[in-house]
This record gives sequence, C-alpha cells and structure tokens, in this order.
Amino acid sequence: MTRLPSPASGTPSASGTPYLREEILAYYERGGENTRLAEGAGRLEFWRTQELLRRFLPDTPARVLDVGGGTGVHAAWLAGDGHEVEVVDPVPMHVERSGLVPGVTARLGDARALPAEDTAYDVVLLLGPLYHLPERLERVRALAEARRAVRPGGVVVAATINRYAGLNDTLRQGNYFRPERRERTDAVAADGRHLPSADDPDFTTAYFADPAEVPGEFDAAGLVCQGQYGVEGVAWLMGDVDAWLDDPERREAVLAATRRIESEPSLLGTSGHVLTVGRRA
Repeated sequence: MTRLPSPASGTPSASGTPYLREEILAYYERGGENTRLAEGAGRLEFWRTQELLRRFLPDTPARVLDVGGGTGVHAAWLAGDGHEVEVVDPVPMHVERSGLVPGVTARLGDARALPAEDTAYDVVLLLGPLYHLPERLERVRALAEARRAVRPGGVVVAATINRYAGLNDTLRQGNYFRPERRERTDAVAADGRHLPSADDPDFTTAYFADPAEVPGEFDAAGLVCQGQYGVEGVAWLMGDVDAWLDDPERREAVLAATRRIESEPSLLGTSGHVLTVGRRA
C-alpha cells in the first residue's frame, strides 16, 4: 500500500490530498474498526450514536457526508434507513471497505480539505476526525470545511473523546496502578494530548477534548451549537456492562439510563465520547 506523505505541519495539500501521520495510518490498518463497535462495550457506543443521529437527522432521503467514516459501520445503517451516504476517509483500506457497503459511495479525502462542493449535503458527520487533530486550528478548520459542505440550516455532528476518558478507562482496567501508565495517563488528562507508546499500544496519536471547549470551536467555524450529548454516560465504566448488553431487557435499561443523563452538565465529561450537534445558520 502506498503511504500518504506526512509533512511536518500535518496539514493537507492545496489539492486536498490527505496527510495522515504514519502511526495513525498504521493503527487503523490493523483493522480494529471492523469489529470495535460490534462487540463488548463498543456496542453501547454504536447503539447510542445511532439513536442520537436518528434523532437529529432530517427525514429520508437526506444527503449525508460521513467524514472519517472508517469501514462504513455507520454508513451501512444510514443507507439502510434510506439516506444517500458518501464516506470520505484518509485511510485507503477504509475507503475500499466502505465502498463495498450497499448504497454507499466512498473516496479518499481529508477532513481539513474536503473533496466536496459547497452546500452539497444535508448532513455532515465527523465521528472520528477531531480525535486525531491535536491543534485547535486544525479542528476548527475541519469544522469549517463541514460548514462549507452542508447546506444552510443543515446539520453538523462531531464526536470527541472526553478529556478524562483515558484516566477513567485505565482506572477501570487496573492499569492506572502501574506507575508508567499513571504518569502518561495523568499527562493526557492535563492537556488532552495522547501520544503512542509501546507501554500503551491500544491507541494512537489523539486529542482528548474538554466538552466545554467544543462549542467554542463550532462557533469559530461559523456553526451554531445546538447541544451536546454524552454517548456512553457512566455505563461504559461498569464492570458488568458487557453482560448487561447481552440481555435485551437490561440493555434497554442501560440505554434508557444513559439517555436520561446524556446532557446533564455535571456528568457530560464522564462519558467516553460526546456528540456535539450544530447547524449552519
């Protein structure tokens, strides 16, 4: 596979060619996105993202641009619902696989320089790109591109990883009691910047956002923020969540409980992920 060039700035070229850090590309080439949301606690993230998007998307058929759509996990059900879905992703393997999903088209592209016409879409989703843009300027640039591509009044939804998600998760797993992991985890909690390490191989270069900073980035991009929603709430931190999700009755109880606190300000940061919803005025 041809490697995408990675200049020091990490920004796309004027032509929109996607640049991806080598370690981020290598992480996604492992193929974990094929199954991550289909098993274990990842199912909670999938089901909650799905129900939130269905709440905010317009009636079918809407034209949806799924930026950083990976292997088409969400594009598949969006197309199944009757939407016209296009995936743009900087990982060639993701583009290849999402392009095989019925009703979905896919092409290589960068969130910071979208291969999209102005006002061409009813909805633009960024359910991953902001994870890997540590600099605020780059995140605002991606959001501004989403604004450019969506029609006036159209919906933009962006996902962020919460600032303390790593701290909460390493506590849950017990890894926080290893001094080297604790030091790295505390550093991420301080400034949000996660760097890959042989001691911490489960993720790659990323930015963990304070939920309170995201509306300001929407505003800087010319988007009107309309709400923020904790995806997993506190349920993802519970040791029995996998078993609960296996049981239909308990699963519905977990989803209902998470829904109840999804926008509670005092609990927003406990969720692993937050969806921020905005519109182009």
